[in-house]
Amino acid sequence: MVKVLIPSGALGLGYDRDALARGITEKPDIIAIDGGSTDSGPHYLGTGTSKYSANSTKAEWRELMAARREAGVPLLIGTAGTCGADSAVDWLLDITREIAAETGETLKVAVLKSGQPASRIAHALGAGKVTPLVPAPEISPELIDECTNIVALAGAEHIQGALETGADIVIAGRTTDTAIISALPLSRGCHPGGAWHGAKIGECGALATTSPNSGTILIEFDAEGFTMTPMGAEARATPHTVSAHMLYENSDPYVLYEPGGHLDVTEATYTALDDRRVRVTGSKWVPSERYTVKLEGARKAGYQVVSLALVRDHRYVENIRAWCDDIETKCSAKVRERAGDGFSLELRLIGADATLGPLDAKAQIGSEVGVLGIVTADTEAMAREVAKILNPYLLHHPLTEQEEMPTFAFPFSPPEMNRGMVYEFCLNHVLELADPWEAFSLETVEIGA
Repeated sequence: MVKVLIPSGALGLGYDRDALARGITEKPDIIAIDGGSTDSGPHYLGTGTSKYSANSTKAEWRELMAARREAGVPLLIGTAGTCGADSAVDWLLDITREIAAETGETLKVAVLKSGQPASRIAHALGAGKVTPLVPAPEISPELIDECTNIVALAGAEHIQGALETGADIVIAGRTTDTAIISALPLSRGCHPGGAWHGAKIGECGALATTSPNSGTILIEFDAEGFTMTPMGAEARATPHTVSAHMLYENSDPYVLYEPGGHLDVTEATYTALDDRRVRVTGSKWVPSERYTVKLEGARKAGYQVVSLALVRDHRYVENIRAWCDDIETKCSAKVRERAGDGFSLELRLIGADATLGPLDAKAQIGSEVGVLGIVTADTEAMAREVAKILNPYLLHHPLTEQEEMPTFAFPFSPPEMNRGMVYEFCLNHVLELADPWEAFSLETVEIGA
């Protein structure tokens, strides 16, 4: 049996400290936590930086390092620094060094990096080793070279290699969410289907329980499956909460693809052992003939300035889409006449369909609409210029020429907010590897006193 303690869904997100303490008393074999994902958009991968506060990250990581010390087991994090880029791994390693110096510990740290040089991916593309996922943009060596960061998602094999170094702490770059949890159970001979399925259920901590904010859970893996137990005082796992998590961030509720194969839970059985614990058996791991890893890449998309106007006039709210369409057409024409090309202008309706746009079949408009003007341009100066030309349209543009000039509200002065350089995802592909380690690097460092 292998016990994996998962403090929360992500480092920096917070967790119930009493629940973590209860988890330590269960004598886990490892403490594993995720550091991030692509959920928060391309900025973090594009810049190689963390979404979470450095102070929050350090405070929580210090507590997890203390929990590791108390339990006497390895502490492992995957997708360090939100995006898992090499610079984000180095950032968390520096934080770990600071804490070790402050606590007087001497630690062995395994550092697994997932960053990919553009030349490697371009060569693999030419060799037919890069395959698009759906939906995927068209890519070329030129596009790959534009990426500011490219990462490959490490699998269980890479985490196992890091643990085999005997490290006290493993700081991994971009990994699959499940690899950090499944690695140790797989290496110790637990049921492979159960290892991958339990890892999927545990990836977000207590999200698969009745108290998602309680954070900490314990998963016990064995030769036939796994058992999930929440550590929060009020949290419960039920067959419904556990089975439903296969729908989370997954297009198929029965199949989950990972490096080297896929998980099939079609025949899985979920049994409530009591009012808190759930036992799962019957999951299958299906190895594949090829070993592939997913690629993620981000590149610069231009400079952006946004403006927000608030519209409450009843007639304008009723005709808000026609009003915005007219502004986009007339403002864009004026920009091209007076400042040139190299920009895009979008008006997004906050309070109508800003999240899903035309996909929102149930969009309803209330008494007030926020109109978010989004200007993206090749240069920062051009983005500011377009936003300033947009300004009077958002404040005074009439629905028709034969009516009084209206007045709307800007919540800020100036209304233009400079977002600087923005990034976009541009890789949604898999990379075929002859050897799982050919795209990853592993080193160990001694830190502390």
